Amino acid sequence: MKNKFLVLAASLSLLAPSLTMVSCTAGPNAQAGTATGAIGGGLLGGIIGHQSGHTAGGAAIGAVSGGFLGNVIGGSYDRDYGYYEE
Repeated sequence: MKNKFLVLAASLSLLAPSLTMVSCTAGPNAQAGTATGAIGGGLLGGIIGHQSGHTAGGAAIGAVSGGFLGNVIGGSYDRDYGYYEE
C-alpha cells in the first residue's frame, strides 16, 4: 500500500507543473498534439507500468509526458504555419 501511495504522489507531483506548461501554447495543432500525446502516452505508460506492477503510475506518467511533448511539437507546427504573431 505504501508503494502505491508513493507512485501516486510522484505522479501528482509531475502532473501539477505540466498542466501549467501545457497551457502556454493554444493553437489548433498544439491542442490536438496535447490530446493525442496524452492518450498515446497514457496507453504506452500503462503497458510499460503493468510490466513492472505499477499500471496506474505508468499510465499517469506516460499521459503527462506524452501530453507535454505533444503540446510542444504541435506548438512548433503552429509557429511554423503562422498561427502566432511575433
